[in-house]
Amino acid sequence: MNGETLVTELGIDVPEWIEGDITLYDVQAIMQGGCESGAYMPAVTYHTARETMAKYGDEVLQFIDDYAGELPPVPQDSSWSGIAVFYLSYAVELWANVHGENIGEID
Repeated sequence: MNGETLVTELGIDVPEWIEGDITLYDVQAIMQGGCESGAYMPAVTYHTARETMAKYGDEVLQFIDDYAGELPPVPQDSSWSGIAVFYLSYAVELWANVHGENIGEID
């Protein structure tokens, strides 16, 4: 197994709100620096995050609630796009941490 291995090849389900071609390197980068570091740009690009949340917002929020137990409060003075980025990034980072712990060592 190397870092360019798709996580789907390991039998890990990737939610529809995360691009299906995510690799082990991507998961590792998200775990280390979060989406905002550039590790997963679809979650921090306003128009992409808005589109994703418009289509999958209920699933994203349910995922957060299921794994974190509650939705985190949105930062004050957030725009509509900022709210989409906030929750999508939070969910992607949570998903990466949930599954990244089970991946093991990457060659």
